[in-house]
Amino acid sequence: MVKIRCVVERITYQNPENGYTVLKVNVKGYDELVTVVGSLLDANVGSVLLIDGNWKIDTKYGRQFVAEKWEETMPATIYGIEKYLGSGLIKGVGPKFANRIVQKYGTDTIAIMEDNPDILIEVEGIGIKRVQMIKESWERQKEVKNIMLFLQDHGVSTSFAAKIYKAYGNESIDKVKENPFRLADDIWGIGFKTADSIAEKLGFGKESYVRLRSGIMYTLSELADEGHVFAVKEQLIEKAEALLEAGQECIIMTMDQMLKEKDLLQEENAIYLPPFYYAEAGTANKLLKLAAQSGGDKLWVRLTKARDETGNNELSVDVERIEAAVNMKYDEVQADAIRQAALAKVMVLTGGPGTGKTTTTQGIIAAYRTYGLKILLAAPTGRAAKRMTEATGLEAKTIHRLLECKPPEGYQKNEENPLEGDVLIVDECSMIDIILMNSLLKAIPPNMRLILVGDIDQLPSVGAGNVLRDMIESEQFPVIRLTRIFRQAQTSRIITNAHKINRGDLPDISNGKESDFFFIQKDEPEDVVAEVVKLVKNSLPQYYKTPSSQIQVLTPMQRGVVGAANLNLALQEALNSTGEGLRRSGSVFRTNDKVMQIKNNYDKEVFNGDIGIITAIDLEDRSLKVDFDGRQIVYDITELDEIVHAYATTIHKAQGSEYPIVVMPILMNHYVMLQRNLIYTGITRAKKVLVMVGTKKALAYAISHVTVTKRNTLLKERLAAGSIDFR
Repeated sequence: MVKIRCVVERITYQNPENGYTVLKVNVKGYDELVTVVGSLLDANVGSVLLIDGNWKIDTKYGRQFVAEKWEETMPATIYGIEKYLGSGLIKGVGPKFANRIVQKYGTDTIAIMEDNPDILIEVEGIGIKRVQMIKESWERQKEVKNIMLFLQDHGVSTSFAAKIYKAYGNESIDKVKENPFRLADDIWGIGFKTADSIAEKLGFGKESYVRLRSGIMYTLSELADEGHVFAVKEQLIEKAEALLEAGQECIIMTMDQMLKEKDLLQEENAIYLPPFYYAEAGTANKLLKLAAQSGGDKLWVRLTKARDETGNNELSVDVERIEAAVNMKYDEVQADAIRQAALAKVMVLTGGPGTGKTTTTQGIIAAYRTYGLKILLAAPTGRAAKRMTEATGLEAKTIHRLLECKPPEGYQKNEENPLEGDVLIVDECSMIDIILMNSLLKAIPPNMRLILVGDIDQLPSVGAGNVLRDMIESEQFPVIRLTRIFRQAQTSRIITNAHKINRGDLPDISNGKESDFFFIQKDEPEDVVAEVVKLVKNSLPQYYKTPSSQIQVLTPMQRGVVGAANLNLALQEALNSTGEGLRRSGSVFRTNDKVMQIKNNYDKEVFNGDIGIITAIDLEDRSLKVDFDGRQIVYDITELDEIVHAYATTIHKAQGSEYPIVVMPILMNHYVMLQRNLIYTGITRAKKVLVMVGTKKALAYAISHVTVTKRNTLLKERLAAGSIDFR
């Protein structure tokens, strides 16, 4: 094995999934930059690396050094020190200040940073504030380096070191040694398997209680990520056994102890993590209670009084008057929805695209406003709330904003501090999971009305549960189903094809100049990628006079050649390949990149699925700004794993959003994800134009495939039982 010492000049390629990296490095004695390949995911530009490995000749790329083992060291030369400081690792020092510092202090720079950083004030342009920032960042970097070395010793990627340090500070190593499994609970992005690999190297036994407990919790969390509110006992034992490679007897004993300590809750054969149990039981109880209580508004009082006096239980609002007010003609089903809403405490309005959900909602709002009711509007995502505002002329908020989420306390609106108003109308309800529904219901006072609007044929919520479908199937609440496609919608092939697909029929893919739905046949994944890039970069912007930023690529999967990750690399290369950027886990973030938030961040008030544009990069500060619908949100380098590029995204992540133009690849490579409701959801995200690229075989397979995995949920049964606990 050969050892080389080098300075990283640039990172040519990184695969965040497996860590494979291609570096260009400067090695003493070599005139040209040397190519190094291997698992070097956490190497940074400017880092000085000591690498063990071997030379090889690649037939395509020539001479390369294949890294087997590596460690980062402090630079020794002026050139190396400048590269290291200017790489953005130290907050407050970018390339400009790195050059000035090194010009002044030369090879003594590292010693000065270590022992006497206050004299940096002597460097031109560095003020007291920046000196303090540099000192703090240098200290933090040292601590993070210690954690990195500790984690590397235990065979773990160091990309989580900064997060661990942020969570535990100087106690990081002690806490990890004491119980590495706490990492899976405390640090977003670190799962049980990572924690388990550390634990193994620290000598934790396979059947130790902390390991088995953590594995069972992880198994239930994984099931929740698949949409299940609980696990059937046998299912949990089987899955935990496969994960933990431990005896069934030990797992059952651990589970019993966890039930005893209330770490888990059991009802008959269903085993819950406590938050999911309380959310499901709470949702059922609160919905039944809300539906059973009388309304307190003027319309409710007048109508109940009139019905009592006349004995006519069909009495309701005058729909013709409402039609005149909103300049709209309603069919009988829509008119019935307005009449039922007049005296409903909890009601569901459901239907596909073009069936008039929005216009019916407008009619319901008009009826309520005639009687002076105070109306609140909400939706699960920012984009859905924005659409609701545009359609109704009233302010709509995201559910998180409506409930006034303030971390770390949580929602400010709850039983003690309920919402104020007469009626709450919530759109895109198929997206609402059981946890969010329970939080929303906590904030609804007993006399308020609740109208839920959504399309149950779309994908269910990303989070656990199937709330809207369970409510409908419980038959405990009035449900209005809109099925008729209105004349103006019949001219849109996006809408007519969406309904065909929903019925299990093949869509019309004959294309044509007047169509808004197109199909381009491409058989090979690489050809599909090339076609998608061409459509987004040139063809569609030119023909429809629409910027590329308004075109959204939606794909069934995250991985693979035609998955979101690879499509993002190709689209970024085509649309935004130049300029300085911040690098994190194989991705480079540049100004004008389209990005998506992938976890709820209550501090920043940005949520899973929100899309924004990077407006500024600060290399000195190692931070960037993202514009989310007019709000500028700052991310520092340690937070960049909360965002991903969003030139392409999965259909799941696009729920609740609408885009002017959608491009959707569909190949048999996606077969594990190809379901009718997935394709239906993707198509219905397109407002003006939809272009599918792929094979007719894959499209036909998806349409015929309706074996949607049943989610473990007992909400329907709890609602159907109809028993209310009024405590």
